[in-house]
Amino acid sequence: MITKFTHASLYVRDQAKAYDVYVNKLGFKVHTDMTMENGFRWLTVTPPNQPDVEIVLAEPKEPMFDADLVPHIRALLDKDAMGGGVLEADDCQKTYEQLKAKGIVFRKPPTKEFYGIEALFEDGCGNWFSLTEHPKE
Repeated sequence: MITKFTHASLYVRDQAKAYDVYVNKLGFKVHTDMTMENGFRWLTVTPPNQPDVEIVLAEPKEPMFDADLVPHIRALLDKDAMGGGVLEADDCQKTYEQLKAKGIVFRKPPTKEFYGIEALFEDGCGNWFSLTEHPKE
């Protein structure tokens, strides 16, 4: 029986830049940052209030992918076309302003939607996210 979801991978153009964005701008915590014998860097971060969920920030390269697939994945990253998911905020407008001041690029400012207030942003590493504030009950 499956009991937990512990890791998810986000492919990024550059792990050093991803480290800066996720840790210094988005406020994630580093869980693991080590380089293995084969040169593969295992870099995981956790959302501030979810230490049991690790996000693997991985550059697409061999041996993770066949050599013929790597350029295709990188092409999607270069167009900021990889979707990363939904990140929750308790105050979308305030978080939007804080992240924008740190250099995060937004595709859409905070906008009222049927499910709450949402802004869309790019991580600068090839992914985009929804930043969502759910309605207060």
